[in-house]
Formats: sequence, structure tokens, C-alpha cells
Amino acid sequence: MHGRGSLTLFLRPGSQRASPVAAASKVGATFITAAAFAKGMQRVLSAGHLSRLSRRLNLFSTKASQRDDPWNAFEKLPLRLEKQPPVAKRVPHQVPFGAVQGEERGPATSLFQPPKLRDDPLFWLRDDDRKNPEVLKHLETENAYTNYQTHHLRAAREDIYKEILSHVQETDQSVPYSRGPYMYFSKTIEGSSYRIRCRRLKTKPEDEYEVFLDENELAKGKKHCDVGDWDVSPSHEILVYSVDEFGYEEYTLYFKNLSTGELMKDAIPKTSGKVMFGNDASTVFYATMDSAHRTNRVWMHKLGTPLSEDVLLHQEDDSLFDAGFDKSSSERFLFLTSSSSETSEAWAIDLEQKQIGEPQKLCFRKRQKGILYDVDHHDKDFYIITNLDGATNFKLMSLGVDRAADGKWKEVFKYKPEMKIDNVHCFKDFIALEGRLNGFSQVWTFKPSDPQKTLKMIEFEDESHAAELGPNEEFESQKIRLSYDSLTIPRRVYDFDPISSTLDLLKEQPVPSYDPSLYASERVEVKAKDGTMIPLSIVYRRDKIKTAGPNPLHLYGYGSYEISIDPQFSSLRLPLLDRGVVYAIAHVRGGGEMGRTWYESAKYAQKVRTFTDFIDCAQHLVRSGKTTADMLSIEGRSAGGLLVGAVVNMAPGLFKAALAGVPFVDVMNTMSDPSIPLTTGEWEEWGNPNMEPYYSDMLRWSPYDNVAAQGYPAIFVASGLYDPRVAYWEPAKWVQKLREFKTDDNPVLLKMDLSAGHFSASDRYRLYWERSLEICFVLDKLKCLESVQLPPSAGAPEIKSNM
Repeated sequence: MHGRGSLTLFLRPGSQRASPVAAASKVGATFITAAAFAKGMQRVLSAGHLSRLSRRLNLFSTKASQRDDPWNAFEKLPLRLEKQPPVAKRVPHQVPFGAVQGEERGPATSLFQPPKLRDDPLFWLRDDDRKNPEVLKHLETENAYTNYQTHHLRAAREDIYKEILSHVQETDQSVPYSRGPYMYFSKTIEGSSYRIRCRRLKTKPEDEYEVFLDENELAKGKKHCDVGDWDVSPSHEILVYSVDEFGYEEYTLYFKNLSTGELMKDAIPKTSGKVMFGNDASTVFYATMDSAHRTNRVWMHKLGTPLSEDVLLHQEDDSLFDAGFDKSSSERFLFLTSSSSETSEAWAIDLEQKQIGEPQKLCFRKRQKGILYDVDHHDKDFYIITNLDGATNFKLMSLGVDRAADGKWKEVFKYKPEMKIDNVHCFKDFIALEGRLNGFSQVWTFKPSDPQKTLKMIEFEDESHAAELGPNEEFESQKIRLSYDSLTIPRRVYDFDPISSTLDLLKEQPVPSYDPSLYASERVEVKAKDGTMIPLSIVYRRDKIKTAGPNPLHLYGYGSYEISIDPQFSSLRLPLLDRGVVYAIAHVRGGGEMGRTWYESAKYAQKVRTFTDFIDCAQHLVRSGKTTADMLSIEGRSAGGLLVGAVVNMAPGLFKAALAGVPFVDVMNTMSDPSIPLTTGEWEEWGNPNMEPYYSDMLRWSPYDNVAAQGYPAIFVASGLYDPRVAYWEPAKWVQKLREFKTDDNPVLLKMDLSAGHFSASDRYRLYWERSLEICFVLDKLKCLESVQLPPSAGAPEIKSNM
């Protein structure tokens, strides 16, 4: 189930449209030329409203360099400026909460009848087709106003962008991993925006490889290009990959003959993006979505046959659930799943058995409200992680393959409440578990022949870290590929030998102009109002801060979907740290940092704890002298943007500035409407406002509904027109309401990417360019926007030459 969240700290926004020069000649507008930007001069041509901001790759000047001339590369110049913010018209409209004829809004006996009605005069900004000229004109004018309000940052933005690039190893290669007769890996090349996927035969030298998918070629002529998934047939002769060209997360599947390099005739549109081969070169599994963007069907396709003959393997009709599929690590079984936030059900199809007609499915356990489980296969047993029998943080159980029909699961280990188990991955001679302990992600291994005596946790050098399994494609492997990083250590890739318990370092991600000895991190705990201790991760540059404080500080938060914001390295953070800004992550309840219990303690009626935890962390940072309210900025994206929207309503005087990326702020209206993507599945996350007690509970904190006549910090909002997770109209309406009600002169800016979705630009250089503006906005408000002398790169650790 995909929520409004994202695992990355920095998501990605986008933009498009017609020529601003032509528009200016018709109605007049304010522009700034490339030369004026470079020299720090503003050129006013005229004043007006209509124009179109156009910044996409297909409009680049052929002479502009993405690296050295970002203004000409990423912006359609001359750039349109609007001195005054657009004021959207108010159109009377009432939004119903409760029973609506023809709509499934929850149990009929629980719905408001007649429905409650709430006024929303900005409702007209919603356009499901994203084509309404009046709406697009309004969004373009918002962008032009943001351009005007940030034009004084033009030189600084270019400096920050080049500074970000200075920390990127632009020409790079991932660590190859074994899959059959090949080693698979990806490359990036300086000046190229996308990855190049490669492979080489194990019998060939390292420099003799083939490119099987160049995403730069796929992206030519496209405003957006995201390869969602790919797989190769068991013979390694056919490639299947999925592509989204709009950011709406709707993917087309393409097939390529790797022997000839030619695309095959098969193409499957409007899929969820996930795809995999069966145990032969002709069978492919994929999924499709319903009109509300919910994955509801899993299909089997035979290459060379029409789509009308595809076999429907699984259909999920309950709108609370998503359908899914995966293969066991052994590749013997295909698992079909139906899952919601609180309940799951899974079936297995034996791919080694010849199937006549529709494949036979074995159900592991019929769905039961509140029971979650996930399955993998090893030899004679299925291994199952589950919260059965009150194991809130999950335990590991097993079930014999030959006894699967009787459904009698056995405990592998006794339940340990302090140990959260998130994933099980089986290998031929051992089994790996991913999970959490003491607030950090961990990896354990054990031998299935003696689980009790052989269970051990992999030890890393830094207690405050993030660890996860990497690509482990071969069931027979005697080593586990995994990765590790921390707030100060860039990502490292290891092979772990479970027999000798040794970690073999394969690569540390190169970060030019970075010396880790200059940076330090801390983990502290903050007491919330109810006495719960909230972890806070902090990183800073030693020689740039005042030891006794106060220092400028940027506080990040999320706190939903049981997603953990781990203490991971990010080079995008360095422009802040190198200017003396302390960076902190508040691991608030609603996330998964401290296990499933941490998440469940901030749901439904208790959701407000996510926001009060964040406020308590911010107040602690001020009271302890680490910062002041005038030196404190905050950030959250997606559901983290909801957090930002809620806390600036609840404690506006606590923050100087706020970044809200693709913010889920119109909670009441969105969660009442089952036609909006993700809504029904998330009734188990936030509640269903079409009934009590959820209506009253959610109305207490929904950001859009609680905007008040009070002062607010400076706010920068980023969004994407094609975002299916958080529709563009949510932030568009929110900024309008903020400007209407707020009593201060602080800016509220909206940057709407008119060509992308929830994860912003697919082009890596464009992503850095977008982020550079957000960083400049924060640094400007914190009065830290000075140029810096970058440290020299530290010597890289010795890498074993087994790549």
C-alpha cells in the first residue's frame, strides 16, 4: 500500500507550458533576463498577469549547460515575475461529509445522514484532469510571484546549486551484484541526467560490459521520465521495464529483446509500475489500478499474446485494501497479497507446478481485522512475520510447505517486544531479518537448522546509523549484500559473511569536498508533555557552530505511516551545515523509529501527538539554548508537510521559516471523498471524517481547516501538478487561505511544478536546482546566506577490488 509519504528526506517537485515571450507581447508581464540574473540586476519590461512559466528539459537552449549555466538550462528566460500574489476568486461551495448517493463512504449505518456540510469557496481550484485554463493560469501566476519574491536570491541560488554539484560524484558506478551468469550495475556520467543500466558476463573483464537500458535515451523529448521497475527473463534475453512520463505514477510496460536491442510488440499501458517475470521467458506478472489509483488487480501476461487474453490472478474489491504480488526469495512461489494499514491476506502459487487454466492459489490465513503478516519461502518451510497473538512489534513463525493447508504456524523465536521485525529474506543456508532495535534499523541472521543458537545481529561502528539489505538476487548466495550509513558517514556497501560474521567493504559513496572529521552527530531525548521520551538526531559542523549556542537550526519531521526517518547521510544537507546551521530530525510518534507501538500511539484520536511531539522538540531546542525561535526553521514533506501545516497553526511564533513539500494539508476534504486517490485506504491511517468520532478528531488538527488570524513564519511550499498522492489543489488552496488570514508580512510562496508529480523532477540536475532554491529560502530567513570555503575531500577508505 502506498501512502502519501516518502522515505526520502528530500522529495522532488517540476514545470512546463508555452512561451512567456509571446504571452508578454499580448498582455504584458514582469520578466528578468538571463543576463540580468547573472549580474544581479532586475529588468522590468511591463506589468500584468498572464504568461506561462516554462522550465523543462525539452526547452533547454542547446548551448546551456546544466552544470555551468543553470538559469538558461532550467528556466525559460526571460523569467516572468509578478509583484503581487494572485488572489483566487471565492466561489460558494459546500463539501458534504457523510452519506452521498452513489458513493461508498463507509458503513451506511455510521455515516452522517443527512450529511454535514462545510463551506469551501476555494474548491473550484480542484481540476482532476489538470487542464482547466483558469486553474493553470492561477498556478503559473503563483510561480511568477515566487520568482519575484526570490529574485534577490538569484546569484546565491546558482552558487548553492554549484555547491551541491561539488559534492556529487557525477560520473560513478554502483557496486555490481550477481544474477545468473551476469553482474548487473548502473552508471552515471557527468552531464547526463539519468542512470545507465549495464551488465557484464562474469567471464569477461570489468571494462567489457553492455548497456541494456539507457534512461537518458528514454528521456529524450520527455518532460518527465521515471523508470519504476525492471526485470530480466530467467534466460537473461528479454528485458521488461516500466515508464511514467508524467509523474502521475501510471506506468507503461515495455519489452526489449536484449539479443537484438529491439523493442518487442508487447506493451502494457496504465499499470502500477511493478513487474516481474515468472520462471520462464514468456510469463510476466503485473498489476493495474482502479479509477481512484488503487492497485486492485494482478495479471499474468504471455509474451506475444493480446492483452485481452491476460489472466486475472487476483482482484481486490474492498477499497480499504491494495492488491500486490511478489516472488519468494527461492523464486519457487508467487505470492499474491491484499493489504490495508491494519490487515493483510496472502496466497501462494507454486511456479514449479504445471498449471492448467487459472493457477491454483493457497491462502495462508484468511484476513482477520488487525492481523498483519508477510511471507517468504525456504526449502520445506514458509517463514512468516506477523503481529498474531498480540505481537505488536511482530514475531517470526514458520509453516511447512507440505502442511500449508492446515494453517498451523509455529513460533521460530519467542516474541521480543523490544525487537521490531520488518522483513524476512531467505537464502539457501541462512535467513536474514530486517528490523529495528533501540530506535535504529538493524539486520539479523540465523541458520534455519538452529534458529535459537545462531541468531545474531550485525554490528556496525556507529550506534546511530541506518542499515538495510541491498540487492540479493541469488538464493544460493553465501553472502548478504547490505548498506550502511549515518549522519556523517556516506553510504557504504558491504558483503556480510554469516559464517565468519565479517563485513567486506565494497564501496563508500564518494563525496567530493567533504571531510567527515569536520562533522559530528548526537542523539538526545526530549520529554514530551505526557512524559514519553522523543528521540532527536542532530548533526553539525564542529568548526562552524557556537558550542554554547545559540545556533541557527533546521528541524525536520515526518511521523506517519510507520515510516522511519533514519539518521542517514545526505550531501544535500551540506550547504546548511557548512554555513553553521545545525540540522536535527525529530523522531516523533506516528513514525516507526521505535517500532509499531510508536506508530500506533499516534493514530486516529491520538494523531495530535505527532504535532505536539514536534513542538516539544522545538521548544526543548530553544529552552536548552541550542537555538532561538528567530533562528529556527522547520521542514516536512508529504505527510511531513501535514506536520508543518499543523504546527505552524498550533505554535506559529516558535519558527522563523518553514518548508512544506507536497504537503497533505486539506485533510478533511480529501479524506471525505473516496474518488480521490489513496483516500479509502487511508481511513485506517487518519480516520474517516464521514462519521464520528473521526470528523471531530480530524477537524481539531487539519491544517487547512485551522488557519487562523495570527502571525505565521515565512513559508515556502513546493508541489507538483500531476501528484496523485497529494493533489496540487491542496497546497494551492492552503497558501490562499494563509495569505487571507495571517496578520504578518512574512511571505507565503508556492512553487508548483507543472510537469511532475509527488517526487518532483526525474532529472537529477533539475532536482538539485529545485532544492537549491529551498535551501536559499531557509538560509536567507536564518541570515546565513554567505559564501563558504569548502573543505578538501578526506581520503576514501580502502576498497577491496572485488567489484
